[in-house]
Amino acid sequence: MKPRLCFLLAVLTSAAAHAQVADPTVPPPEARVNAEGQAVEAVVSSAPRLQSVLIGPHRRVAVIDGETVRQGQKHRDAVLEKVTETEAVLRRGTEREVLKLFPSSGPAPAEPKQR
Repeated sequence: MKPRLCFLLAVLTSAAAHAQVADPTVPPPEARVNAEGQAVEAVVSSAPRLQSVLIGPHRRVAVIDGETVRQGQKHRDAVLEKVTETEAVLRRGTEREVLKLFPSSGPAPAEPKQR
């Protein structure tokens, strides 16, 4: 049991350290200019991003914005309601947000309230 615990701690520690690293592929601010030479503001999406899913006989886990979240746990102000092989569903009150592992263009719209 001890080797499993050490492995789990190593994985969680490396995931937390990795989440703090800035994206090295983002150009520096001085390189972000349009055709007229004017600075272009970087667009940062505040929508959560599904990065990975882990599904096993006794667990369903999603990695959202670098944070490992088990089904039923909170991520920011939402609860991870469902995890499948290709998506995760976050619930905020009566609103549900579907995060796709391989999203098409743009974020998925929030689902309507269910009665």
